[in-house]
Amino acid sequence: MLKAAGKMTQPLSPATDYYFEYTECDSTGSRWRVAIPQIPGACTGLPAPVQGTECTFSCKAGEFLEMSAQECTQCAAGSYSLGSGIRFDQWDYMPIGFSSLATSLENSLPVGENTISSWVPQGNYLESNRDECTVSLIYAVHLKKQGSVSFEYQYPDSNLLFEFFIQNDQCQEMDQSDDKKWLKLTKHGEWATHTVNLKSGTNILYWRTGGVTMGKKVVNPALLKNIHIEGVAYTSECFPCKPGSFSRVPGSSSCEPCPRDTYSGHGASSCTPCNTSTQYAAEGSSSCKDRPPCSMKDYFQIHTACDQERKTQVIYKWVEPKICLENVTGAVTLPPSGEREPCPPCNPGFYNNDTATCSQCPPGTFSDGMKPCQQCPAGSEPTLGYEYKWWNVLPSNMKTSCFNVGNSKCDSMNGWEVAGNHIQTGAGSSDNDYLILNLHVPGFKLPTSVSSHSGEEFGRITFEFETSCTADCELYFMMDVNRKSTKIVESWEKNKTRQTYTHIMTKNASVSYTWAFQRTNQASDVSRNVARIYSITVSNAVDGASSGCRVCALGAQPSSSACVPCPPGHYIDASTSQCTECPPNTYLMPHAAPGPDACKSCGPSSKSDKHSLCYSDCHFTYTEGNATLTFDFSSLGPVGSLMNGPSFTSKGTKYFHHFNISICGGKLAVCTDNVTDLSITDSQREKEGPNAITTFICQSTIIPASGRGFHTALSSQSINLADTFVGATVDDNLEGISVTPDLFPKTSKKVPDVNFYYRSLDTTSSCELGRSVVVRLRCNPDKSTTGELSVPSQCPAGTCDGCTFQFLWESSGACPTCTERDYHQIEGVCKGGNQDLLYVWNEPKLCMGGVTLPAKKTQACEGIEFWIQLGAGLGAFTAVLLVFLTCYFWKKNKRLEYKYSRLVMSANKECEMPVADSCAVMEGENEADMEDEVVYTKPSLFGKLKAIASKRNGDNYENVQLNSAHSKTLVWS
Repeated sequence: MLKAAGKMTQPLSPATDYYFEYTECDSTGSRWRVAIPQIPGACTGLPAPVQGTECTFSCKAGEFLEMSAQECTQCAAGSYSLGSGIRFDQWDYMPIGFSSLATSLENSLPVGENTISSWVPQGNYLESNRDECTVSLIYAVHLKKQGSVSFEYQYPDSNLLFEFFIQNDQCQEMDQSDDKKWLKLTKHGEWATHTVNLKSGTNILYWRTGGVTMGKKVVNPALLKNIHIEGVAYTSECFPCKPGSFSRVPGSSSCEPCPRDTYSGHGASSCTPCNTSTQYAAEGSSSCKDRPPCSMKDYFQIHTACDQERKTQVIYKWVEPKICLENVTGAVTLPPSGEREPCPPCNPGFYNNDTATCSQCPPGTFSDGMKPCQQCPAGSEPTLGYEYKWWNVLPSNMKTSCFNVGNSKCDSMNGWEVAGNHIQTGAGSSDNDYLILNLHVPGFKLPTSVSSHSGEEFGRITFEFETSCTADCELYFMMDVNRKSTKIVESWEKNKTRQTYTHIMTKNASVSYTWAFQRTNQASDVSRNVARIYSITVSNAVDGASSGCRVCALGAQPSSSACVPCPPGHYIDASTSQCTECPPNTYLMPHAAPGPDACKSCGPSSKSDKHSLCYSDCHFTYTEGNATLTFDFSSLGPVGSLMNGPSFTSKGTKYFHHFNISICGGKLAVCTDNVTDLSITDSQREKEGPNAITTFICQSTIIPASGRGFHTALSSQSINLADTFVGATVDDNLEGISVTPDLFPKTSKKVPDVNFYYRSLDTTSSCELGRSVVVRLRCNPDKSTTGELSVPSQCPAGTCDGCTFQFLWESSGACPTCTERDYHQIEGVCKGGNQDLLYVWNEPKLCMGGVTLPAKKTQACEGIEFWIQLGAGLGAFTAVLLVFLTCYFWKKNKRLEYKYSRLVMSANKECEMPVADSCAVMEGENEADMEDEVVYTKPSLFGKLKAIASKRNGDNYENVQLNSAHSKTLVWS
């Protein structure tokens, strides 16, 4: 509830002293409509709060929410409503809520809006920065429901990166595909529309730009206009039409621009006509302007087409729509037409058959433009291309236009005008007009005698021009490849004398060449601020005309008026003029003279691909003494990659060098320029092919996303380092290419490093013999099979002299193939008569693949159990023997004891000891014969009792039986 603050106030009058608003939505999605006083503190007499509409409620386009009834009502004529949307279409100043934030390259911190690097309002649109700074245009919006944002933009220069992304209130980036994040390139003067869906809640919109100049000049900024956001809260009022527009009927969702020669003010429902006799107004004008006196820039000249008599003349026409007055003081009149004069001859490759127009010569024929077309002589073929040096009419593959973002009058004017022996810029209509001349080439067709080769010249364009300016002016020469990106090739400022410029095409593609002339601070004499082009020549154009013939050269066989190309890997035999195939394992050298010497043998450990390319088949063999090492590098993968750095430009931009290396298998490495490819769709990329270099080894310049604030790393300036495989060997030099051993000291003497040698046929100013590359493969069992690439620590750029690049590729896949010499046998213990044989690798293991370890084997054996059993048996036998012997000697001892006892007893009876020989055995006597048998009977229990009784009776003797062979048994009792 609202409460009054301070002293009491007078009651409020209805509907005039207060207005309605909704409270914030609660957790249930409900809200209340409350009255807010116009004067703070006046709270008496206010209507009571009532239940409001749902939080997601909104009106349709052309309606607004009438808060008293809480119902949608149509907008009145002269106003409009987007319903649940907002639109920004006026850019005289930066609208409230928008901010432009630039990032400093030195410290990556915001530098504020007071900087040259910013988005600048230009009336009908916003213009981005042109330098290397990263600049973001930011706008935050809170949506009550799911919506969208759409805007129109121009983005003609790929050297300026342009991305659009969205964050939530937690600074987390929303999920977006690349085609929604990176804006597609447009042509000059072409507006494209980009639409992205938005989620409910807070959405922070970012339009981010930044130049990737790398020493180049960024000329064309990105332009932005008509930002439309859907999904915002309800609108409680309609917006009046801006001056120069109107809405005729109620319920309008937009305003229409006033037609030409009419105007309107703020909130108009119709447009007011101007007095056309003295005034004029362009489309969408807010007022009428007085018609100025006609001047030289209000008309232009043209050459009429040749008539039946081959005559032409110069005529002058007013620029349409005509806004100037002729019959006033200081006005100029339209000059009279010139005299009829003979038409210039046809351009080379064209002929005139007594008609008013020139026609292109039929295929296989040529003409200099003045003679009839004729066949090429035998052993030659036509030279195709364009050669424009006579300018009576604009060629069919050329067009001209005038472009100015803020000047619609320029759109209906010709930018360039033909003038007989040259073509020149027209008058234009205002400062900063771009006068455009465009030439489209659908592709290039090399002569049949020239084979395609990477880095080869597919065609060239040469033009002769001059500029004559009394004020500031500039001529741009631009190129658009495959309708993907328009790049500035070269530009010239102020006066330039008549001169020639040539640009070489190294890629077969569809190309549009554009000349754009711009004058600023234009002087009154337009004729003294002009650019002229005298001739344009394009060689090898696929649909070009022929102005002459060329002799068949290497790789083509002469046939009548054409050159029949030889099959791949064939050369022309000079003696027979016939195609001859190169010998096995050789390749055809480009631009070589006819003959067998045109075929060159592939290097060691390499093979040829249809005589056009030598490459390694991933296998290498090395023999030293009796040992042979066999390598299989196929596990390294088709292409290896390495990124080194970082380095910095003079302006502080961080970048890396990225290398792609193809070792073997015939699959080439690819380096892509994604500065261009980020702006095309996947279907376009698949159809037209990326702007890439395909070769054995290539290098790209990578600008990381973190270094510029972008969300994707940028790749550009791809170059070819190696397009020829020389060979593979363990030696430190091959065909003039040397390895510096100190750059990568060896770590093992058992397995040698294998060096792959490459060379590039492209020469540079610093490398007159071309570049060379050595990739050293080193066996390292601690690495994965794909391994790890590195550059010398002394040369972090991969090269110490700029011409010879050296890389080390350490991998377990670079180890030799395993053989029987790489493992040994281990014998297990013998169990149960069986023994296991195991096989293990020698340590350290310096091999991969090849033979596998043999399976575990089992063989019979005499184990320790047998000997244990044998020992146990012998021990048992010995124990039994000892027991037996013990018993034997015990028994024998008992006999001797008995005899001794008898002698003792006999001695006691006679009270004297017996003589010694009474118990002896006399010589000759048989002891056995004399041996008495002593029988000792152990008394029984009864016997013991009897013996006790006998003792009591004085009888103390036991019974002992003596047996003797010569006497009777004696029994003592």
